[in-house]
Amino acid sequence: MARYRGPVEKIERRFGISLALKGERRLAGKCSLERRNYGPGQHGQRRGKISDYGLQLREKQKAKFMYGISEKQFRSIFREANRQEGNTGENLIRLLESRLDNVVYRMGFATTRRFARQLVSHGHLLVDGKRIDIPSFSVKQGQKVEVKEKSKNNLQIVRALDLTSQTGIVPWVDVDKDKKFGIFTRNPERNEVEIPIEERLIVELYSK
Repeated sequence: MARYRGPVEKIERRFGISLALKGERRLAGKCSLERRNYGPGQHGQRRGKISDYGLQLREKQKAKFMYGISEKQFRSIFREANRQEGNTGENLIRLLESRLDNVVYRMGFATTRRFARQLVSHGHLLVDGKRIDIPSFSVKQGQKVEVKEKSKNNLQIVRALDLTSQTGIVPWVDVDKDKKFGIFTRNPERNEVEIPIEERLIVELYSK
């Protein structure tokens, strides 16, 4: 399945929850989900009972849409999480959070993961001084992620930093907003990652 490129607010309305797919509209409290808290389409207000399999599939889809990855990528990440020691679900979230596009988003250089992925793909970011244009690049603890010198006056990056300064930055990154760089100080604990996803159901889905 290819990465979804359609209207993202439809996705949030389908699941009935914010997946942080919108940027300034979400931060300004203008997300359409708040005005129309029901599914899109003619029969969107009908809420049928969902089977156990449906609940598990729903959680996987939410994670894929939230982090902006394809089915093939998601399966690969899950296999890696399953190979690692410890709780598979927590490993999965940690691997998703360490992707470069997500780290750029968490550092406040972009208002959405989609825009963060675009910044990475277009070569606006450096990791430990090297240009990395692969959104799936796994950032390690202690690595420095910075906006390239020529891109530091990018209006969208400046605007994103201004907006995220009002909402705060997650505790596992240390960001210098003036110099536009950040350090991925550590992997987050699961209780620190505030996302509307029950990874336990994803593990159950892939364990069948």
